[in-house]
Amino acid sequence: MALLILAAVSGTGKSTVASALLQRHPERLRLSISHTTRAARPGEVDGVHYHFVDHAKFEGLIKAGGFAEWADYVGHRYGSSRAGIDAAAAVGQDLLFDIEVNGAAQLKASYPDAVSIFLLPPSWDTIVNRLKGRGTDDAAIIARRLKRGREELAAAAAFDFLVVNDDLERAVDEVERIYRTMAARATVRRPLLDAIRLEAAADV
Repeated sequence: MALLILAAVSGTGKSTVASALLQRHPERLRLSISHTTRAARPGEVDGVHYHFVDHAKFEGLIKAGGFAEWADYVGHRYGSSRAGIDAAAAVGQDLLFDIEVNGAAQLKASYPDAVSIFLLPPSWDTIVNRLKGRGTDDAAIIARRLKRGREELAAAAAFDFLVVNDDLERAVDEVERIYRTMAARATVRRPLLDAIRLEAAADV
C-alpha cells in the first residue's frame, strides 16, 4: 500500500486538494479518518470527517499505542490510528493523510516509505486574508493559527515535495502525479512481484 501525507498552513486549501484527489481515485485511495478532541463543526459527521472523541478516550488511545501519529493543534488533539492503517492494508487500499507537520514527521518515522507533500500558499497575505474571510474564528483563534502557520512553514523544507496552490486544478494535478509515481514504486508493488516470481518458479 502507498501512504501519502498532505500538510499545509491553515487556509492553504489542503482539504479541498485532498477531496479532489480522492474523487479522482475512489477505488484505490481513501482518506485516513483522524481522531480529534475538538467539537464537530456544522455539517461534519462522526466517522466520516473525523472520529470525535473526548480527552479521556484520546489519552487512552495514546497510552495503548493506538496512534501511528498524534499532535496538539491550536488547543485540540488529532491522531491517526494504527488500526485504520492496518485495515486499509488488509484490503489493498492506499491512504491519504490530511494532517499537520508534527504528525507528518511522526508518520514518516514509523513508515519511512510514506511520501510527504507540503502545500504552499502563493503568499503569506493569501493565508491572512483567507483566515479572516472565513468568518468562523475570532481574532484570538486567527492569531494562534497564524503563529502556528509560521512554525509550519519553518518545517516545510523537511517534506519530500512542495506544491504551490495558486491554482486548484494545477495543484491537484501535481499532487496526483506524485501519487501515481509513488503507487508504482518497487516497495509498493513488491507483493505483486513476489507473487509473480512464485508462479514463475512453480512453472519450471
